[in-house]
Amino acid sequence: MTTTEKQRQQQADLQKKLWDIANDLRGNMDASEFRNYILGLIFYRFLSENTEQQVEQLLAEDNITYEEAWQDDEYQDVLKQELIARIGYVIEPQDLFSYLVKKIENQTFEIEDLHRAINHIEASTRGEDSEDEFDRLFEDMDLNSSRLGNTNAERTKLISKVMVNLEALPFIQGDMEIDMLGDAYEYLIGQFAATAGKKAGEFYTPQQVSKILAKIVTTGKKDLKNVYDPTCGSGSLLLRVGREANVRHYYGQEYNNTTFNLARMNMLLHDVNYHNFSLANGDTLEHPAVVDGQFEAVVANPPYSAKWSADPSFLDDERFSNYGKLAPKSKADFAFVQHMIYHLDDNGKMAVILPHGVLFRGAAEETIRKYLIEEKNYLDAVIGLPSNLFFGTGIPTCILVLKKCREQDENVLFIDASQSYEKGKNQNNLSDEDVNKVVETFRNRETLDKFSYVATLDEIRENDYNLNIPRYVDTFEEEEPVDLDQVQQDIQEIDQEIAGLENEINGYLKELGVL
Repeated sequence: MTTTEKQRQQQADLQKKLWDIANDLRGNMDASEFRNYILGLIFYRFLSENTEQQVEQLLAEDNITYEEAWQDDEYQDVLKQELIARIGYVIEPQDLFSYLVKKIENQTFEIEDLHRAINHIEASTRGEDSEDEFDRLFEDMDLNSSRLGNTNAERTKLISKVMVNLEALPFIQGDMEIDMLGDAYEYLIGQFAATAGKKAGEFYTPQQVSKILAKIVTTGKKDLKNVYDPTCGSGSLLLRVGREANVRHYYGQEYNNTTFNLARMNMLLHDVNYHNFSLANGDTLEHPAVVDGQFEAVVANPPYSAKWSADPSFLDDERFSNYGKLAPKSKADFAFVQHMIYHLDDNGKMAVILPHGVLFRGAAEETIRKYLIEEKNYLDAVIGLPSNLFFGTGIPTCILVLKKCREQDENVLFIDASQSYEKGKNQNNLSDEDVNKVVETFRNRETLDKFSYVATLDEIRENDYNLNIPRYVDTFEEEEPVDLDQVQQDIQEIDQEIAGLENEINGYLKELGVL
């Protein structure tokens, strides 16, 4: 078995074991609830092991254990300073995951021990540069919830069981690489999305779809100054961009507080140092955390046709003021597009997933669409995706690609990938071949029969700025001509066969005395 094959097997084993452990809680609560506990505990073990690795390096020449060093005030002060500088937080020896597991094994553990340890982590960051990245990070892991058990003893027993099972798995020690743990975390997020119904759309973009967006915005670039996702969910789309290019800083904002916490955990689990990401919790349109920033890559999968205030005062907001009209209250799709364009750097690329309605709806949306194409010439490509790709909704979606400085400024590429998928039990899936075909067609900017078309701006004007993909990509399949004479003959033969069967049945019925 090659090294790569061994790593894949390790990762598959880890994913299966983690999901089995997660199911220890499933009987007590629904997916959206037990997600918070299993992911929180995985993250806490990761932080603990990360601490132990750093301490091991710091004390390598001192011939002293972490517990012994912590009892010495001078050592303790140095360790605190170094840990904050390196990883942004401190976990004291008696709060380490491994120490708590030993207490479980000795039957001296109480769930309050874990609660106290978590509080100590957040307290260690107060007043430090890392405070925003760790503030209230574990608040969704309610250790007093009756869902874990009606008594303190029941809650302790259940959490103890999960912690012992997690301790038995390889994480960042040994030959388990950090990417494997991060990918396993992503796997769990995806599994929770699959079982969470409509709630899943709040936090997860399928990896194959994320891959298309990431490859598009990194086309021609291996190093990005920054990347921004105004509706970042669990952060998976941002992290996917980081797999395609070296990203020096990640920016994002997420409305849902639980999902915001998940995104911060996801960043740290993928070895993104707290210095290198800035995530905010809040409403991007109404209360943007980013006001003046410009970004080299912008990606997003906003909530489809979400409501927003569309307050007239936004006509004075620089994000929206040049368009003359605001996106309707009942459909904020173009409001997100306008926000993203405003923060796109002149040399940047932007890719956003939206419902198909943005391609052809009239009124204010038509005005905004026309301005983007006719006045600014920002629209670079329109990509139609298959239906039923996303958890919680079966609608077909599209990707809009926009640039402020386009290489091909006299045309727009249309891709119809609506039939390029593998049918799944609950959701359709994109294969690697499907993904590569879309990306390569985008990069080559070519017309392919029944798949893509490079439309001139004149053609788009002739269509009154309607971007509905079938207007540009002809996917019509001619049916074979029907031989009416043969059809008539077939019908006559079928009628004769039916008549013969009826006579045969009637004969049987007469023999039985029924007729």
